[in-house]
Amino acid sequence: MSNRRVLALGLDGLEITVAERLMAAGEMPALAGLAARSARFRLDHGPAQRTGLAWEHVASGLSPDAGRRWAAVEFDPATYATWQEGARFDPWWGGLDRKVVVFDTPYVDLRRAPNTRGVVGWGAHDPGIDLDACPHELLAEFETRFGKYPAPEWTYGMPFPSTARTQTMGDALARALDVRTEAARWLATERLGDWDLFVAVAGEAHGAMEGLWHGLDPSHPHHAHPSAPAAGEALLALHRALDRMVGELVAAAGDAAVVAFTMGGMGPNHSDVSSMVLLPELLYRHAFGRPLLAVPSEWSAAPGGVPILEEGKPWARTSREWVPDPGTPESGRTSPLRALAGKLPSPLRSALRELRPASGNGRPRHPSSPATASAARQGLGWQPAARYRPFWSAMPAFALPSFYDGRIRINLAGRERDGIVPAARYEETLAGLETLLRECRNPRTGEPVVEFFERASTRDPLALSGSEADLLVIWRGVVAALEHPQLGLIGPVPLRRTGGHTGPHGMAFVASPGRGVVPGDRGVRSSFDVVPTLVDLMGAAAPAGVTGASLI
Repeated sequence: MSNRRVLALGLDGLEITVAERLMAAGEMPALAGLAARSARFRLDHGPAQRTGLAWEHVASGLSPDAGRRWAAVEFDPATYATWQEGARFDPWWGGLDRKVVVFDTPYVDLRRAPNTRGVVGWGAHDPGIDLDACPHELLAEFETRFGKYPAPEWTYGMPFPSTARTQTMGDALARALDVRTEAARWLATERLGDWDLFVAVAGEAHGAMEGLWHGLDPSHPHHAHPSAPAAGEALLALHRALDRMVGELVAAAGDAAVVAFTMGGMGPNHSDVSSMVLLPELLYRHAFGRPLLAVPSEWSAAPGGVPILEEGKPWARTSREWVPDPGTPESGRTSPLRALAGKLPSPLRSALRELRPASGNGRPRHPSSPATASAARQGLGWQPAARYRPFWSAMPAFALPSFYDGRIRINLAGRERDGIVPAARYEETLAGLETLLRECRNPRTGEPVVEFFERASTRDPLALSGSEADLLVIWRGVVAALEHPQLGLIGPVPLRRTGGHTGPHGMAFVASPGRGVVPGDRGVRSSFDVVPTLVDLMGAAAPAGVTGASLI
């Protein structure tokens, strides 16, 4: 097949409904021009959106089922340890007879793709890999020209509630996008201009939409806050900078086919407080009948039920104050269940004795798969959920650290080292957890806190991988507290980020003049169809195992 050049622009964090409003208002003329000559698709990432691994899906071409990876957070049932794990797979294009250049494409391990040149891990949002370049000497040359990434403190910025910090975040990310544009154009034209596929990803909108969403969403609880107008202006400046990048790179690519895309949409944050704080505390109270979370009185009295963290006080550091450190987990083989048994209420002690079967030597029957040597690992000790870890082995079920929806792991006999729930009671335990959560209400709105549940796709619970949860909890709306009829009020807790990954659709604009791609709206397709489209546009044969079908 004849080689064709393809420019893939990853617009990480773009919410298509926001972009369409800005295009209609003349604020994003380059993207509007690209849209006019493109086949336009809404992309549905489906349940895979809840993995938080959208860019790994792009880099690997694999769905969660195909790659057997359902979250970036890994859990080891032999030790009850959790960590965030980076790039695990070979890039899908590694076996193609094509020249590929990448710039800040997350989850691309350059050591795994000999036909790939470029720079990764410079300023990507969730890069999944350390800073690297190929050829190796390119990194020093690149940083001499463009420097270190200019806005690292704002990649995961949380400026709320400061108006000044909100403005600073917007200005810094817009400037960083302009540097990114200049660097991408240099790579694509001057330094590494001989390419068949150029993949450039911009993550600035990702961080900005998470930190500043309240500035453009009238329904958000913090939209009336004094920082909201500044957040709205910052997002406008950010989108203008993103549009400049689109215009300059499309122009620099000449007659190359263009695919501008993002795998999923953005919206209000439904998960940080619910998944990181409220769910772990609910399951702790359900197991032990007493609270661990200590909410300051001023938060309980907050107007509207959504407290605001004192300006300049980091959320993660503050969480140590209201979720006390229960101490270091036991390092020996003695079960924490025995250590805690004397402190548990009598009914729970009896129930646990009844539930716990003989477990032989206590070793898990299906330990999690070891991480590959090249996968970057990050600790999760900053998450409030991780502070409950010393109690997990004594609980029937516990909440894993999570960046998205709630993830519950059952402490299953024969799988977890100190599992106390017999396999025969697995379905009953799942049903009980669903009932427990359905009974919870959002005290701010009176509505249920849960939208729906998803159970693990692995049919045999004993074979669950380390990245899987037994039960996923998809939350309803912005929740700062939950109330259970027996276990009482949990929270309220200040929001961490105002924005999150709750938009229903990503997007793809596919422009390929002279190659039979007719402009116009083409409805909704799977997000996994992006990779096969890139293969198709290059005139290559799809690598074995790639998920999805070409959009064209």
